[in-house]
Amino acid sequence: MSNDNIQEYNKKQITADEAARLVKSGDWVEYSATINCPHDFDEALSRRKDELWDVNIRCDIGPYRHYTLEVDPTGDHFTWNAWHVAGHDKAWIGKTLYHSPQKLHENPMMIRQNSSPPNIHVVMTTPMDKNGYFNFGASAVSNWAAMEIAHTVIVEENVNMPRCLGGYQENVHISQVDYVIKGSNVALPALPKAEANEVEQKIASYIIERMYDGCCLQLGIGGIPNAVGQMVAQSDLKDLGVHSEMYAEAFMDMYLAGKINGSRKNIDRYKQVYSFTMGSRSLYDFMDDNPGLAAYPIDYVNNPWIIAQIDNMVSINAGLEVDLFSQVCSESVGTRHISGTGGQLDFVEGAYKSKGGQSFICLPSVAVVKGQRVSKIQATLTPGAIVTDPRTATHMLVTEYGIADVKGKSTWQRAEALINIAHPDFRDQLIEDAQKMNIWRKVNRIS
Repeated sequence: MSNDNIQEYNKKQITADEAARLVKSGDWVEYSATINCPHDFDEALSRRKDELWDVNIRCDIGPYRHYTLEVDPTGDHFTWNAWHVAGHDKAWIGKTLYHSPQKLHENPMMIRQNSSPPNIHVVMTTPMDKNGYFNFGASAVSNWAAMEIAHTVIVEENVNMPRCLGGYQENVHISQVDYVIKGSNVALPALPKAEANEVEQKIASYIIERMYDGCCLQLGIGGIPNAVGQMVAQSDLKDLGVHSEMYAEAFMDMYLAGKINGSRKNIDRYKQVYSFTMGSRSLYDFMDDNPGLAAYPIDYVNNPWIIAQIDNMVSINAGLEVDLFSQVCSESVGTRHISGTGGQLDFVEGAYKSKGGQSFICLPSVAVVKGQRVSKIQATLTPGAIVTDPRTATHMLVTEYGIADVKGKSTWQRAEALINIAHPDFRDQLIEDAQKMNIWRKVNRIS
């Protein structure tokens, strides 16, 4: 490590409390996305509650404890603005935390062009390396967008952060930051591996039947992606690729089973491309200094134009509800906020435009609400439900009863296809609803 880098590091090193004192009332503070979200800085900032008013904190999935929200139940001092709601965010949504809707690939652009640009950007990183660089670890989502326009850039070091190779925009040099916090080395968030139930395994089996050698995968979070990964690991499939906003645990399982090598990818050949991850410690260790993986900012990974250039792209995501017009809600239950659009729409559109591409939205046919079974396929979406994927974008919907390919279909064909994959107990009512909405023809047949 050069003496110049060491001297600059020592000059810029401050405590978390000293960093928190840089915040002024009315400031916008951008916390980095996912596991890059600062921990010690937020804890220190919470101790200044009585000195500050109307400080806005903006973040994309804050996986650590939200100290600033805990100390301020009224929101007079600190308000969080979440690009995506998950984990700890859910306790505060609609109280002192509010959602900022986005298509995820536009996130860096929105940060750069926002009418409320960040005064301060704080990002958790690896410790500085011998060349003077701090690595963003397993999250390169939008750090550089915020650093380019923030008045002050602060890094919070954590020895537990894996060093993840790029790509580009996966690190920052000591000369490009203003202050360094030597962090308390908080444990990284551990995302438990979701075990697939029988219904999810059935849904995954329909997708596996449509996959072939050389497909490139994007997986979301949950039991169905893990079921797909387990089935692929046990299959005869080979030469698969990865281009996914989130690097899911299932990718590691498939790679270790010899199914992934990226040899047939059109771009980033041989590389598993992603923008962030959250998972087990074993996943973080697998990613550490792994030259087969490449971290990129989200405006590259999730750009539908980039996705469309990858032949045989397979996108697998989950939905909460779909109506007979094939509008998909994946982020709310009525007006009750659950998550966000995230990158789902990016991959729904990009994968469809890929040569040989397939986009799957998966959901069980029924849910139990207050002890009653309800159909996840409804005549119309629940009032207040957010449309994540408009009917013009939706490609294929999957339940345990099969796949409905609605792209290019008319309204009556969509209704027929969706009722075909609804739970049998609800099909008669859905037919009656479709007739009332004038999207059912006498020639329709339900198998």
